[in-house]
Amino acid sequence: MELITNVTEYEKLAKEKLPKMVYDYYASGAEDQWTLKENREAFSRILFRPRILIDVSHIDMTTNILGFNVSMPIMIAPSAMQKMAHPEGELATARAAASAGTIMTLSSWSTSSVEEVNSVGPGIRFFQLYVYKDRNIVRQLVKRAEMAGFKAIALTVDTPRLGRREADIKNRFTLPPHLVLKNFEALDLGTMDKTNDSGLASYVAGQVDRTLSWKDVKWLQTITSLPILVKGVVTAEDTRLAIEYGAAGIIVSNHGARQLDYVPATISCLEEVVREAKGRLPVFLDGGVRRGTDVFKALALGASGVFIGRPVLFSLAVDGEAGVRKVLQMLRDELELTMALSGCTSLREITRAHVITDADRIGRSRL
Repeated sequence: MELITNVTEYEKLAKEKLPKMVYDYYASGAEDQWTLKENREAFSRILFRPRILIDVSHIDMTTNILGFNVSMPIMIAPSAMQKMAHPEGELATARAAASAGTIMTLSSWSTSSVEEVNSVGPGIRFFQLYVYKDRNIVRQLVKRAEMAGFKAIALTVDTPRLGRREADIKNRFTLPPHLVLKNFEALDLGTMDKTNDSGLASYVAGQVDRTLSWKDVKWLQTITSLPILVKGVVTAEDTRLAIEYGAAGIIVSNHGARQLDYVPATISCLEEVVREAKGRLPVFLDGGVRRGTDVFKALALGASGVFIGRPVLFSLAVDGEAGVRKVLQMLRDELELTMALSGCTSLREITRAHVITDADRIGRSRL
């Protein structure tokens, strides 16, 4: 295999290796896929203002996330059904995250259970939660995650209905017959029916609670002592409400551009959320990160860290645990180099003054 020199190269190799239905499920976005492209392109419009003649012989990338020390501000986002990519699925991803000294977030719709993921050994892990219509299922799932040593709940709030993912409709996407949604297997909710469109869309319509509202964030706090991250906030208004309702953190996310098309890129929403948060809770970025330079840009705009999704899936498909390890190492190495070339020796030295955005350029043109 040709030497892989950056994260993006894994996608092409994964496309060659995976069945079309699986690759399309991982890679595609909603409707016209404008936001899918914009999640990447928006990063390219943010430019650097590097500082020079600073001693960068030692670079410290360690940080603290919700009280947990991690090796770098790059964490793994929840991605469903990872055994479609590789037989070891989420177990390989969990091992890779632990070896890199960072956090993995397990999807509710994983093909390995919370208990199985816990069994791979020590590691800091968060659990992503979809709220089902049957709240007893939610109670059980959260309790199981707690018992399995998960350290936080990432509540997905942008999916009262599944976005229109036309690739999945064309492919009549469903979970391959040898796999189940392991966390729901004992509840007879672990499989999807084959339908004339997307089997996942039908599953969501049948199970996920469309009445989910802010009061349910409070309700969750009554059933768990774990901190709750609200995943899917993109506006100042919802930032205010997240704080009001006791969220421990915010993940700025548009669900990998898989829900509402023509929302801005997450990196374009980040600063609005950070300004409203005013340091009262940490804000994280999810979506479009493919380079260490992207990570630096997110940190400069106020993020406490970033989550990566598709790079994990594609590297997992190509080379299992070793692939995920390599993606994490490449992003780490690129971030370290970006920091050195920008004159930053620690994460706290990365400031808003290190980047120029479209808004900055417009502001300067008016002066």
